[in-house]
Amino acid sequence: MPPPEDSAQPRLATGCRWGAEKENKASSKPERVMLYPEGVLRLRDTGLLILESCDGKRTFGEIIAELQAKFGDADPEKIRADIGLFLEQLRHKRIVDY
Repeated sequence: MPPPEDSAQPRLATGCRWGAEKENKASSKPERVMLYPEGVLRLRDTGLLILESCDGKRTFGEIIAELQAKFGDADPEKIRADIGLFLEQLRHKRIVDY
């Protein structure tokens, strides 16, 4: 699966919406759910940061730049590849469009 182009503007697909945020008792970290027609996706940490950035206004390139600045220690190419793969998986599940 090819990653999105830098000019692509990822957004939630039709029929997808955020559910309530709740505390995960096992890890004591907040957890948020994405409700989509085929099910529920539980998100926290980096996955949550990525999907919250998919507002249809920011481009893939801008999202990458924001996360590279946040995680400056990590290899920029690995960040780009990982986020691209994550978004392609969500696109395949019809959670994200761009």
